Amino acid sequence: MGCMLKRGGGLYPRLHIGAVLLAAGEGRRMGGVAKPLIRLQGVPLISRKLVALSGAGVDEVVVVTGYASDEVEQQVQVFPVTVVHNPSHAEGQEGSVRLGLAALSGEFDAVFVMPSDQPLVESDDLVELIGAFKKRAAGHVVVPFVNGQRGNPILLDETALAEILTSETNLACRHLIDNNPEFVHVHDTGNTHFITDLDTLGDMQVFAERTGWRLEMPA
Repeated sequence: MGCMLKRGGGLYPRLHIGAVLLAAGEGRRMGGVAKPLIRLQGVPLISRKLVALSGAGVDEVVVVTGYASDEVEQQVQVFPVTVVHNPSHAEGQEGSVRLGLAALSGEFDAVFVMPSDQPLVESDDLVELIGAFKKRAAGHVVVPFVNGQRGNPILLDETALAEILTSETNLACRHLIDNNPEFVHVHDTGNTHFITDLDTLGDMQVFAERTGWRLEMPA
């Protein structure tokens, strides 16, 4: 993915970073809404995520589609990304994660696994996680935690990537720390962007009231 900005450097060598952007879900708790197409201030969330990844210096992005795939792919076609379709998207997120990771074409020091329904996550937030990844003393998966609440996106190293692709381990699940504590580097942060997502219509209302920003459902 071509990037105008190469950030997250400091005194550490620049990492080769990939990303899997999950855009396959059908928004069941919203009554069947393609959440990547929800517009914030007129811009689809999935477009905002791709701009954020580019601004953080990510080298390659795979977008995994499923529900409303034609409409989602139409939004991402202007970006230099790889698109893969998950026909079994209704079976859960794990399959989309595996498909996306397998579709990455290069070798990476780190790979983001990123949902597309987080309206506030921008390039600075991703740079924060890249910095935590560089500074970690142990662990293969960087997971943001805000006041004890697990957030997203997460950042995998080569060991975690290989573990997902060659075993049945689901390192992207919510039970990650309980099941694989040796794999995890907890990034404690006060950054609430990592725990702000849109799962329900109520979440959309709370977000709009808190930020004053306009959210619009896809047509």
